[in-house]
Amino acid sequence: MAESGAKQIGQQGAPSLRRELGVWAAVSIVVGTVIGSGIFLVPKTMVANVGSPGMVFAVWIFGGLLSLAGALTYAELAAALPEAGGEYVYLRAAYGRFWAFIYGWTQMWVAKSGSIATLATAFFYYLANFYPQLEKTIAILPLPLGSGGAPLEIRSGQLLAMAIILLLAGVNYFGVRFGGDIQVAVTIIKVLSIGGVILLGFTAPQASPENLTTSAPSPVGGLAGFFAALVAALWAYDGWNNVAMVSSEIKEPQRNLPRALILGTLCVIAIYLLANAAYFLVLTSAEVAATDRVAAEMMRRVWGNFGAGLVSLAAMISIFAALNGSILTGARVPYAMARDGLFFPSLGRVHPRWFTPANSILALSAWAALLVLSGRYEQLFTYVIFASWILYGMATASVIVLRRKQPHLARPYRTLGYPVVPILFVLVAFALLGSTLQNSPRESLLGIGIILSGLPFYFYWSRKV
Repeated sequence: MAESGAKQIGQQGAPSLRRELGVWAAVSIVVGTVIGSGIFLVPKTMVANVGSPGMVFAVWIFGGLLSLAGALTYAELAAALPEAGGEYVYLRAAYGRFWAFIYGWTQMWVAKSGSIATLATAFFYYLANFYPQLEKTIAILPLPLGSGGAPLEIRSGQLLAMAIILLLAGVNYFGVRFGGDIQVAVTIIKVLSIGGVILLGFTAPQASPENLTTSAPSPVGGLAGFFAALVAALWAYDGWNNVAMVSSEIKEPQRNLPRALILGTLCVIAIYLLANAAYFLVLTSAEVAATDRVAAEMMRRVWGNFGAGLVSLAAMISIFAALNGSILTGARVPYAMARDGLFFPSLGRVHPRWFTPANSILALSAWAALLVLSGRYEQLFTYVIFASWILYGMATASVIVLRRKQPHLARPYRTLGYPVVPILFVLVAFALLGSTLQNSPRESLLGIGIILSGLPFYFYWSRKV
């Protein structure tokens, strides 16, 4: 479908996206966008909820297998529908343009843009370990956008975060191959740096297998604690689906997309398990539960403040790769919407020289940069988690819907373990939805309200098509 569409567009004289990303670029998008700051932060939340290293590993494994179930399912969808937009395309094919629009609207204004803003801010927080002046307030705007409606404070680090977003927007503006090469290079450096942290943890004189048998007080515990820890783990695993958004720019997508999704997800699971083993060999469960930056604390035990500084550097490299991958992939969603006539038409244009969705890249990045400045992205991101998981569950279920709706659709790859694998993912997704609605009803309902604010625009654009 994507190939014939590209030819048709070409016949009309308009430039189209090009397939310039190979399998390793695709794998690096999976690994690079998944592994951001979560590997350095979430073990505290997890052990505080489940109490022991053994249960932490159980949650990591379960979350990894769940993500792998999603990847196996998306592998079939991506190979059958290798078009720009990822979930947008699957939702459109299975349920119609309305649900596809809701997904794209959420990604553009909150989910993907909020994720980019979060990563860029995390980058400046780690850099502030070396340059504390980045935390300094340089201006106060008389706008009720600060905490509790207070005036908005602008810090120099926020301006740096905005500059990094716009820099990477420029990188991806000038060709998908350029952005893909950057992604491969930075992901290799990221994996090597995290591998170094893991190796030091395993070989440190302070490492003790007895730490793996310690426990920490867990006020939650039980099934509720397991689900609370699982939410944290799934946040760390989030992003394995991003490579599907650039399906129309992957070489030999029928073969390379399933490979990238499955291999990339397996690599992430292995890295997470090894990293956590290194943490718990050096630190007790109580010590992990007591620190916000477990990797830095582990390295401080091994190499003092110098070691903690190295972790900050590794975290910045990791976040930089995730940020580049998020911009590279995320911009294809508003592009796909615009090509369908459901968004601003200018965002559906391909640059005549660089063959990228240039306007979409700039629009997404500019909005994400404004969210950094506003300081409201974390709240917005929290609001849409509930609605986003509804759409993720629907996108995964679309593999079942399309098997019935389009039985003759060419499927170069078929989901391993179908239909058990996609059903498992959908069931856990809706269990998480129930837990989120119960624990955060106000945020969940507000998130749905934010998303539904796009309905007038949908009806406007859909009437024009």
